[in-house]
Amino acid sequence: MMLFDPLVRLQVRQPAPSLRVAVVAESFLPAVNGVTNSVLRLVEHLERDGHEALVIAPGPGDERVGATRVVRARAVGLPSQDALRVGLPAVRLTSLLEDFRPDVVHLAAPCLLGAAGVRAARALDVPAVAVFQTDVVGFARRHGLGVAAGPLWGWLRHLHDAAAVTLAPSTSSAWLLRERGIERVERWMRGVDLDRFHPRHRSATLHRLLAPRDEVVVGYVGRLSREKQVERLAPVTRLPGVRVVIVGDGPERRRLERALPRATFVGFRDGTSLAQFHATFDVFAHTGLDETFCQAVQEALASGVPVVAPAAGGPLDLVGHGVNGFLWSPEQPEMLAGAVAELAADASLRVRLGSAARASVEHRPWSAVMDELIGHYRRVVGTPTRAGRAA
Repeated sequence: MMLFDPLVRLQVRQPAPSLRVAVVAESFLPAVNGVTNSVLRLVEHLERDGHEALVIAPGPGDERVGATRVVRARAVGLPSQDALRVGLPAVRLTSLLEDFRPDVVHLAAPCLLGAAGVRAARALDVPAVAVFQTDVVGFARRHGLGVAAGPLWGWLRHLHDAAAVTLAPSTSSAWLLRERGIERVERWMRGVDLDRFHPRHRSATLHRLLAPRDEVVVGYVGRLSREKQVERLAPVTRLPGVRVVIVGDGPERRRLERALPRATFVGFRDGTSLAQFHATFDVFAHTGLDETFCQAVQEALASGVPVVAPAAGGPLDLVGHGVNGFLWSPEQPEMLAGAVAELAADASLRVRLGSAARASVEHRPWSAVMDELIGHYRRVVGTPTRAGRAA
């Protein structure tokens, strides 16, 4: 009996080749925000899976993150945004990329520094993947610059059309980009750290500290800036048996402390402390209308906390009304307080929605989301850029 047929060839799946990824980030450490967090998770994933990365970001700041080199571009601060700096187009970016020899250029929230990344990628005939993360048009409107909306959309269309694909974090943002004439848009949602943000981090001690009369703790986490519209929590602070706790810092903190005198402001938190606050909230409330995704909502859901969020932007993909939280209408802002009041009055409802909250995000760990991103990279690697096709 022949145990081995030499004519039968064993098919062994060869491992996919490693990638060299140049990340041009519009924001990065020391600034802490959604763009920074996504880039950090990307670099961790690339290093862990044997890929090589280079980060080009606004400076000043550390020149390494893990084993990855960070090249700092000259940056300027934005008016009224104390910790937010934007990178200026770097004239040497093309030579940096030429030396690094990337397979793909990742553009994180491209705007100014990202424009240099687009030009460099096209000059070197390297495909670019653009990630839409910041609603700069909504940001401009909230800061009294609505007249700039038209030119800003034209600029964004120019940048994203030069990319092989644009990745939008939510259904609503993908629809918006397509409506504005941006082509080749696909949805790529954000991941969440399911170990850090977990119901087991709930602290009875912290809850007693925040609510000594056993009030229902309603939490907000986020930057305290104008576009977040945290003042919408004012009616919530007046609900009986409710304690509003605001986690975060920013240029609007002093104004908000005056506008919300009944709220407890605890400042910026991260790491274990942030996770504990999230899990200790009884209800999470979000106020801003310009979120392309809203990672804070996803972290609250992972912590097993029901969420009250606007029926607008990213939260529409995250919150199922009456399933893991409630959605309130931006046209009827009084619904925000009404939704919180209903949850505050019904502990069993909070438990049911909180259990569904955790389940709703368990399929989205960062590892799975980053594997999806690598898939986007591999689909565009080797495809000519528009400049290459025209040559």
